[in-house]
Amino acid sequence: MVLQTILLIAGVACLVIALALVLWPRWVAAVPAFAGLVLMHWSYTIAVPVTTFVFWGIATAITIGLYYLSSSGEPDGNRSSNLYIGFTAMAGGMLGIMLAPRILVLGVILGAAMGELAYSRTPAGRWLLSPSTTFWRYFLAKCLPAIVAVSIVSIAVMGVVID
Repeated sequence: MVLQTILLIAGVACLVIALALVLWPRWVAAVPAFAGLVLMHWSYTIAVPVTTFVFWGIATAITIGLYYLSSSGEPDGNRSSNLYIGFTAMAGGMLGIMLAPRILVLGVILGAAMGELAYSRTPAGRWLLSPSTTFWRYFLAKCLPAIVAVSIVSIAVMGVVID
């Protein structure tokens, strides 16, 4: 019982760290999110199928690869896009949990895309709209890591709420 409580607390701490890394990225936010999902599963708080672990483990590995392949920082030195993308992805995840858990990931994807689109409409983000491929490259570099991390956190939250 004590070990389960420790694993649960460590899992929740990893999920909170992952959400903080989505907003203020210092490293890949999907890694602590996946670790939190594993720890919460080991604490018997949520039941996660093996296929879910495999899918999100591969997604986390892809996100780590994208992190190391992409350039660091923004072209204009501004990091406010992380706030737009992170908060809207979290809002999409919460909306997905409340409305239809089956389309939770779609809510996170749409939320992150709306956040990037909103950021591109600000004076600091106008550079995103110049060539059309810049938007999609930025989506893969910034939104995909946020989508993976927020989706994993949302799945863990949904497991707690539904059980």
